Amino acid sequence: MIVDAKSRIIAIYETDHGARPFTEWLSFLRDKATVARINARILRIQFGNFGDTKSVGSGVMELRLTFGGGYRVYYALDGDKLVVLLTGGDKSSQDKDIKTAHEYWSDYLRRNQNE
Repeated sequence: MIVDAKSRIIAIYETDHGARPFTEWLSFLRDKATVARINARILRIQFGNFGDTKSVGSGVMELRLTFGGGYRVYYALDGDKLVVLLTGGDKSSQDKDIKTAHEYWSDYLRRNQNE
């Protein structure tokens, strides 16, 4: 488990067309209790408690949730304070979700390189 005392700012990745893949994925989930548990985990990230997290390469991290269908939240760190939520998924779509998260992170970096 990764615990870091720094507080973080949570941001949602947005495509250049205005889509927010993480928000769209979360709204697709029908079970309100599942959504609440995912949101609670994200809230803990704000306070430096990343929990069960592993790198999936190129700066993208996988937050593993051990309930339901093995939910995953893919995020990356932009500096020391900003956590960018890229997308979500579950164990059944993990390979595709990781590839997509890498694409989103590359796009984010490309569009934010001059800031």
